[in-house]
Amino acid sequence: MRRPPRRGAVKTGRALLAELFNAALRAADPLDTIGAHLPPPPKGRTVVIGAGKAAARMAQGVERRWQGPLSGVVVTRYGHGAPTKQVQVIEAGHPVPDEASAAAARRMLAAVRGLGPDDMVLCLMSGGGSALMALPAGAISLEQKRSINQALLRSGAPIAAINTVRKHLSAIKGGRLALACGAARVVTLVLSDVPGDDPAVVASGPTLPDASTAQDALRILEQYGIAIPPAVRAVLEDPELETPKPGDPRLERNSVAVIASARQALQAAADAARAEGLRPLVLSDRLEGEARTVAQAHAALVQGVIEHGSPLRPPCVILSGGETSVTLRGSGRGGRNAEYLLALAVALQGAPGVHAIACDTDGIDGTEDNAGAVLAPDTLQRAAAQGVDARALLDNNDGYSFFAALGDLVVTGPTRTNVNDFRAILII
Repeated sequence: MRRPPRRGAVKTGRALLAELFNAALRAADPLDTIGAHLPPPPKGRTVVIGAGKAAARMAQGVERRWQGPLSGVVVTRYGHGAPTKQVQVIEAGHPVPDEASAAAARRMLAAVRGLGPDDMVLCLMSGGGSALMALPAGAISLEQKRSINQALLRSGAPIAAINTVRKHLSAIKGGRLALACGAARVVTLVLSDVPGDDPAVVASGPTLPDASTAQDALRILEQYGIAIPPAVRAVLEDPELETPKPGDPRLERNSVAVIASARQALQAAADAARAEGLRPLVLSDRLEGEARTVAQAHAALVQGVIEHGSPLRPPCVILSGGETSVTLRGSGRGGRNAEYLLALAVALQGAPGVHAIACDTDGIDGTEDNAGAVLAPDTLQRAAAQGVDARALLDNNDGYSFFAALGDLVVTGPTRTNVNDFRAILII
């Protein structure tokens, strides 16, 4: 088995994968990346608002570098807070919104009320913001919006489709929060967790124009067989409640910048791989699709590397990002990264010299307490020795239980960043 040249002690496959994942996390840390994107202070007030799993960390980064007074409020997931002095941090429910989510949305609207043309709103958005600032439009109840959100998450719909629906059921998303800022200039800084890095998709774009329509949202709900209550249909069929569109003159003073993305995280991991004597291949930063289908395609790619040295020769690492999905057919535990990795294990059948990691960069795989898991050449062998049936657990969408039984979960706790999934397959 060939091994890459390294200085000092030989690192295990698991240690190498952890090093690559940590390099990706460092590259996506908003505390370090936000400074280069801050605008000059305005003549008037600066009000900070924000939502997402990285929102508190982003606010912390702003406070460290801002010259002048600040005020405002951001909302993040429970346990993902960070210490701030001038910006209030609220914690709320994710992925299913709760009353704290609605309270945070109302608090943001209050924070930007009455601003003038000399004032500026600094909006800090990251993945997870949609659920964290839930304020239903029209006569829609929070329970109805929560029920539709849960159904969409179970349906296997891609995140862009889910956010299209969320925008049109909200009184704050899809550019509506920007309208609430009145004459103030709005500068939006985005930590992107979406394939393609469209800032209007992140957290359902509360301060950005919305190119989708209410009719698009209706079609998505119908496509995935999700029940549409009368109050929801009434909002989606009311042209007066449509979101502001690109070119809307009310938004012409505003600007947006992406401060970190999966592409940057993967590039940092590739640089770390080269430093360890590995040949890196970044497949894509925007992979989507069923987690197990993506895993099967990656297993075929690995076989090509092992058998033919194509598209690259070992020692090497194949990197990818994006956001896969899982259509639930079983009742097991586990997010999309555990599902991907278990499907990869089944497809590879213990291929020698192959190690892998799949983690969500926010530290939470789905709704579990792990970021993801790791795979080794002996994973299936160790599982069989313990009587753990990989195929049966995969059929039950129970990747969490599989890797927990082997002690191969990756548990980071909240990372306070979010550039979506990180996958690395190491071939040595």
